[in-house]
Amino acid sequence: MKYYLAIDIGASSGRHILGHMEDGKMLLEEIHRFDNKQVRKNGHDCWDMDNLWQGILQGLAACGKKGIVPETVGIDTWGVDYLLLDENDHPVCDPVAYRDARTVGIDKEVEKRIPFADLYAKTGIQKQQFNTIYQLVAHKKERPADFEKATTLLTMPDYLHFLLTGTKKNEYTIASTTALLDASAKTWDRDLLKTLGIPAHLFDTPVLPGTVLGHLRPEIQTQVGFDTTVILPASHDTGSAFLAVPALDDNAVYLSSGTWSLLGVENDVPITTPESCAQNFSNEGGAWYRFRYLKNIMGLWMIQSIRRELNGISYVTGKENRTVADRQWSFNDLVDAAKAAADFPSVVDVNDAAFLAPDSMIEAVKDYCRKTAQQVPETTGELMQCVYRSLALCYRDAIAALSKLTGKTYTSVNIVGGGCKDEYLNELTATITGLPVLAGPVEGTAIGNLLVQMIAGGDLADLPAARAAIRNSFEIKEIRK
Repeated sequence: MKYYLAIDIGASSGRHILGHMEDGKMLLEEIHRFDNKQVRKNGHDCWDMDNLWQGILQGLAACGKKGIVPETVGIDTWGVDYLLLDENDHPVCDPVAYRDARTVGIDKEVEKRIPFADLYAKTGIQKQQFNTIYQLVAHKKERPADFEKATTLLTMPDYLHFLLTGTKKNEYTIASTTALLDASAKTWDRDLLKTLGIPAHLFDTPVLPGTVLGHLRPEIQTQVGFDTTVILPASHDTGSAFLAVPALDDNAVYLSSGTWSLLGVENDVPITTPESCAQNFSNEGGAWYRFRYLKNIMGLWMIQSIRRELNGISYVTGKENRTVADRQWSFNDLVDAAKAAADFPSVVDVNDAAFLAPDSMIEAVKDYCRKTAQQVPETTGELMQCVYRSLALCYRDAIAALSKLTGKTYTSVNIVGGGCKDEYLNELTATITGLPVLAGPVEGTAIGNLLVQMIAGGDLADLPAARAAIRNSFEIKEIRK
């Protein structure tokens, strides 16, 4: 029996998921889970790469101890973040995290060189202050010497794949999140790089998911107890998650729900019209050059942050500080509180920059309500009702904009990822959008990662066969208003 291993790393945790096919069904087993931490370093919020790398190795070793050697392994992560490497393949910069404040206001500097409308026409990527294009300009402004030393730019999964194999490649789906790819040509926009003063030699021609990188380095083979082949999945986690949506027709809206909510559809070609630009939709590259046409929405980050704050945990200057909380709130507790305040009327724009990385999410929500002359939430239930309703309304508005831009009428919302377990948000989404919600599978990103590996390994014929296998393998809950 052939096993495949997906290493799926999100902004707060990573997990190793083994998958195999049996009697036409995909079976999953979680082998290892680890935290993904941020640290404060040289004045910036950075990823703890040592912790991340050790988590990856521990998960691989857990496979070895279990006596299972996967046919292939692939890593997916969040988008936009990167490392610069020197001629000896050593990092010349810290792995700064996308929520760091270094990019505040940088978009205005970029627009002096290229208006956003022109940038969007080239790349098709929605404007977000943490996009790689803004990170690089901020980085070069602060530490220009790094770019004199650097010979290679690798995104987070590119770098982790390099550590496993010694092979450096820019994978296409993750490269598309940088806002530096020509959407139509599907490769780096050299003219754009020149305009921004970013050395073009840092970038290699993007390669597609399914590309074989090679075997584990000998020292890693010794450490984990086996060798395997490393293969590129759709290494942007949303790219993998969209592959796992078991939609029955072309009239389905996809929603990858986690820390971020990514809502959209798949297209054969990018849509980079002025109307699309005005609605701030993104054309992210997908496996087999299927474009993910989507809106990036703040997502469960707001709920996660409020829960952490209520439980007395705050993150100040990268360090975890615990205070005494009156009680410990579970996610179910927060849902019950929201339901008890179902009539609370205030709503917020969940995509407002105020909610990206506030010192206090609770105060950020209250402050937004004050500034917009709405009733300010005073209880936990009112606060949660405000956030839940605001998310569902944002989904509704994004679907309406999507319909106008594509000329299609959508008939369902298909949710994958951890957020599909949030039954209350699913119910609100069904009620407010007026569309049936199909929730599942939960491990959408890991499943999408595995699909690329299984297709490359011959266990699945193609994407339609893979999606049929998903429908046959996992529970999909239907919620109607």
